[in-house]
Amino acid sequence: MLYWAMIFFIFSMVAAILGFGGIAAASAGMAQILFFIFLALFALSMISHFVRKADSAVNRNLRH
Repeated sequence: MLYWAMIFFIFSMVAAILGFGGIAAASAGMAQILFFIFLALFALSMISHFVRKADSAVNRNLRH
């Protein structure tokens, strides 16, 4: 997903240099949306990792 955000960002920069304001704004908006989706998925992934790690530690302590 970050790959697509970077592609849209590069596309919007090229369009901005060439003077295509509407295309640049649309691509920049799409890149921004994809970037925030990536951040949200990353945060959820980190939270689930720490929850699983904590759950594993609790289960390991209960066995002993």
